Amino acid sequence: MNLSKLDPRAAKATSVLAEAETPGNAEPRALNITAASSNPKMFTLPWHKPLATWPEDLLANLPRGISRHVVRFVHVGDEVYAMKEITRQMAEREYEILRRLQKLELPAVRPVAVVTGRHNKEGDPLEAILVTKHLKFSLPYRALFARNLRPDTAERLIDALAVLLVRLHLAGFYWGDVSLSNVLFLRDADAFSAFLVDAETGDLQVNLTEGQREYDIDLARTNIIGELMDLSSGQLLPSDVDEIEVGNRLVERYHSLWSALTDTDKFGPDEMWKIEKRVNKLNELGFDVDELEMKTDEDGKRVLVRPRVVDAGYANRKLLRLTGLDVQENQARRLLNDLDAYRASTWREGEDLEIVATDWMREVFEPTVRSIPREYRSQIEPAQFFHEVLTHRWFLAEKAGHDVPMSEAVTSYIKNILPDQMLDKKDIDTLLEEADSGVVDDEYTYNDPDDGYNPDFDPDAAVWSH
Repeated sequence: MNLSKLDPRAAKATSVLAEAETPGNAEPRALNITAASSNPKMFTLPWHKPLATWPEDLLANLPRGISRHVVRFVHVGDEVYAMKEITRQMAEREYEILRRLQKLELPAVRPVAVVTGRHNKEGDPLEAILVTKHLKFSLPYRALFARNLRPDTAERLIDALAVLLVRLHLAGFYWGDVSLSNVLFLRDADAFSAFLVDAETGDLQVNLTEGQREYDIDLARTNIIGELMDLSSGQLLPSDVDEIEVGNRLVERYHSLWSALTDTDKFGPDEMWKIEKRVNKLNELGFDVDELEMKTDEDGKRVLVRPRVVDAGYANRKLLRLTGLDVQENQARRLLNDLDAYRASTWREGEDLEIVATDWMREVFEPTVRSIPREYRSQIEPAQFFHEVLTHRWFLAEKAGHDVPMSEAVTSYIKNILPDQMLDKKDIDTLLEEADSGVVDDEYTYNDPDDGYNPDFDPDAAVWSH
C-alpha cells in the first residue's frame, strides 16, 4: 500500500501496521491491546479463554451473520462490541483497513481494538481478536428474511449493496470478497443502507482499475445468487424471486450509479441549465457535489462538465444541521418532507426554517418516538419508527377517507404492525445456530483427536476459506 499517494486522512489513520506472516514472526508473549478508544472495561474481559467459551453473562443475544470465524457480541460496560477470533496478521491488517475507511467516513463498522498475545492458563497461544463496535439496529441479511417484510426485500438489499460498492470503489477500496454475508443492513425508510462488516480481503488504493472493479462486481453477483439460492432452499425467500435476476440487478444498478456519478456530460453554450439538472439528480441520489470541472472541447463549441462528488449524505447533512438528528439518507429525506408539511400546515413558510424545525421536533417528532415500547427500542431506530408511523397513518387516512391524528396512527401501528416486524427469541436462537454452523476455524468444532477430521481435506472448508 503506497501511503504517500493515499488521501491524507487515510494515510494517518492507524498506529498498527500488520506484519507479513513468516515462520519467525511469533505471537507476542504478553497480552497487547491496541485500541482506537479508551474503555477500561476492555481489560477485565477473559482474554485467556477461547472466544467460543466466554461466559453467557458477557454475551449480547443479537443475531449474527454466517462467518468462517468465531464471532460473538460482547457487553463491555455500556457498549456492545463484536469480537472476531482470527490470526494476528489478519486482525492487525483488518483493523488497519477499517481505521482508514473510518477516516474516509465510508460506511463500515467502526474498529475499536485489536488484541494480540493471548494465551490460555497453560501458556498455549490463542488467536488474536479484532474488536469492532456493534452497529446498532443493524441486521445480517438472513435476519431480515426472518421478519415479515415486503416481497421486494431482496431487490432493496441489492440496491443498498450497489450504493455501498460504488462508494467504496470511488474511494479506491478493492473489496475482494463482496457478498451479502459480509454486509450489515440498516432499514432506511422504504429502502436499506448497507455497511461493510468484513474487510479481511480488502485493499485501499489510490484508484481502482476497471478490471478490479469488474472483478468485485462479478464476484458479488456469483455470491449473491448462491446466498439467495440458499435462502430459497430454506424456504425463507418468496417463491416468485428469481435469484439470477436479482444477481443481475446488482450489476445493472452498479453500472447505472457509477455512470451517473462519474460520466462527463457535453453541453452546448445555450444548454447550461442542464448542469443544474445534473447536480439536482445527484442530490436526489443522495450525493453531494463539491465542485464542477468544466472545459471546452477541441472545437470550442461544447462544454465538458464532470462533477466532483464528495459523498453520500445530502439530506442527512441538511437534517443534522436543522435538528441535530443523525439518521440514514432516506430517513432524512422523509423527515425533511414531514418538516416541510408541518411548516405549510402551520402557515409558516416565510419563517426561518431552523426555528420551525425546533418546534417540529418538540411537537411532532419527539412525542412520536417516545411512544416506542421499551421491549422494541433495541430493534427499531427512532427515525425508522417515525417513518413507519407516517406510512401507516397514510394508509389509515386513505381507508377512512379523512385525515387521522398522529396519536391514533401511533397506537394503531404499535398494536397491529410493529410486533410482526420484530425478531423474537426463537428467531434469534435459530439465526445464531445457523451462524455458528459456518465456522471452520474454531478448534472446538473440529479439533477432536478422535473424530478423524482434518479441515485441510474438507472441500466445504476449502470453499469457505475463499
